[in-house]
Order: sequence, then structure tokens, then C-alpha cells
Amino acid sequence: MKIVHLQAMKYEAVIEQLATMLNEAFPGQDGYPTLIEAREEVLESLTEGRISLVALDDNDEVLGWIGAIPTYRGHAYELHPLVVRADRRNQGIGSRLVADMEEQLRNLGTVTVYLGTDDVNNQTNIGGVDVYPTPLKHAIGLSSISNHPIAFYSKLGYKVVGILPDVNGFGKPDIFMAKRLREPLGK
Repeated sequence: MKIVHLQAMKYEAVIEQLATMLNEAFPGQDGYPTLIEAREEVLESLTEGRISLVALDDNDEVLGWIGAIPTYRGHAYELHPLVVRADRRNQGIGSRLVADMEEQLRNLGTVTVYLGTDDVNNQTNIGGVDVYPTPLKHAIGLSSISNHPIAFYSKLGYKVVGILPDVNGFGKPDIFMAKRLREPLGK
């Protein structure tokens, strides 16, 4: 497997493959319900300042894709999106994409990488729960109960840093995770 910058590829056919993967992985109202919306997301990942990496097999077939959006004047980047082709999941491709992206970001001097991962299907212990009046208490004890992506990101060293309750409807929070990429100076 090799990982390449989408911007460096002859990418029209790759864009369609990535859009299809996004649409299939996140088809609902909260994701990319149409191929047009998914394609727009892929094209947006090619804008200046963003990083877009694609995993390819030995035959240059697309296996997965990860993007990163600069924020906070480049001190932080948001990982968005991450998707692996359905028939190639659980083979380390997502982990490798994240690791390669983190290395790219370290080389840029980025301090923090973060992401949001929604719970719209009650896959965590706070899905379907009214977290008020103590949302931070619920964030501290947050865990995956049904293969939610927080389990994947936790294995890669990401920590839950907060939640935004009810943003996808009652009991459907966005969960924020982050990871420090570099130690503070003098440490």
C-alpha cells in the first residue's frame, strides 16, 4: 500500500471513487446522502491549505482517504474526513492514513490535531441520553458501546476533549477528540 497526495494525482476518476466511498460510508441525512454532496466534499478538500491523502493498493486502486483542514493559524488541523473502502476495513488502512497525516502535520509544525465524530445511532453510552445539566460529566465517562469511531481514535492516542449535545437531534451529540502532535518547548 502507498499513500499519496490527492492533489498530485490525475484525480478525476479518483474523485468519483472517493465520492462513492463517502456516500456509501455516510449515506444518511447527517452525512452525504447524494453523490453530488459527496463529490463537493472531495473537491473542497483540494482547496488551498488543506491536505488530502489517498491510500492506494499495488494496482493503484483506491483503498481510503483522509483530509485535514487548517485552523487556528496552522497550530491545529481538523481531520476531516476519514473513510476506508467497505471491503478493506479492519485491515489497518485507516490507522496508516491517520499516522501518515499526523506525520505531515508534525512536519508543518502543527501542535494539535482534532476531529468531531457524531453519535447519531446511539453507539456510545451518551447516545439517546439527556446530558444536561452536566454535559462535561458525561463527556468524561464517554465510551463506545457499539463500535463507535471513538474506540478507533482512542487506540491511536486521541482523547475526548468535549461534546456538543443534541446538535444532530435530541440525544445525538458531536464528540470532539484531539491529540497533541508535539511536546511543548522545554519539556
